[in-house]
Amino acid sequence: MKSVALLTAGGVGSRTHQDIPKQFLHVNNKPIIIYTMEVFQQHPNVDEICVVILKGWEEVLWAYAKQFNITKLKYVTVGGDSGQESIYNGLMAIKENSADDDIVLVHDGNRPMLGLDIITDSFVKFKEYGSAVAAIPCTEVVFVSPDGSESDKTIPREELWRTQTPHTYRLGELIAAHEEAKKRGITNMAASCQLMAMLGKKTYFSKGSEKNIKITTTEDIEIFKALLAAKNEEWIKD
Repeated sequence: MKSVALLTAGGVGSRTHQDIPKQFLHVNNKPIIIYTMEVFQQHPNVDEICVVILKGWEEVLWAYAKQFNITKLKYVTVGGDSGQESIYNGLMAIKENSADDDIVLVHDGNRPMLGLDIITDSFVKFKEYGSAVAAIPCTEVVFVSPDGSESDKTIPREELWRTQTPHTYRLGELIAAHEEAKKRGITNMAASCQLMAMLGKKTYFSKGSEKNIKITTTEDIEIFKALLAAKNEEWIKD
């Protein structure tokens, strides 16, 4: 049994208002996608990396992988019109040289600050429950507002969990879920765990982190830069 990290990086990055996709923006002379790939490169339980990329950027990614010594990169494929389609394209690329029992960790390519401990805990929870989704508790008060301007209804935050990535499943199970979704006309699911929930599958949480941010806007890039430079003072306990 092997483990493959499937990184989704097919977005155009419209909300960053830049001329190139956000995953290829350089921070400290390194593309954001490479920061993400390096974490999976370093983890001893990850065997291969698959990246679903924007059409036309395939060779650029291979060149960066060579430059930064990402030797686990084995598959590069083009994304679809939605996140759901992009994940399916990645699964099809992995399937060619993999078994149904192999493990797939689906992760946002623009979440570069995940720690090795998050990946490790995903493997631990997967081994225990058969799947794992990184999640963190909601600490804010949440209102329900159909019009986005007013509300008189809140949801108990103790019951709310914010999912992140990675989402870890068996390859065969993920492929079967996507094919079942096609039969039912389920489209444009934003995440693998959301698709699984639509199909009646239970979600088991693994460790997430507030640092495991998804870079979507220019403000997120500023936060990412700050996190890279941050260092706890000696008196702060881990």
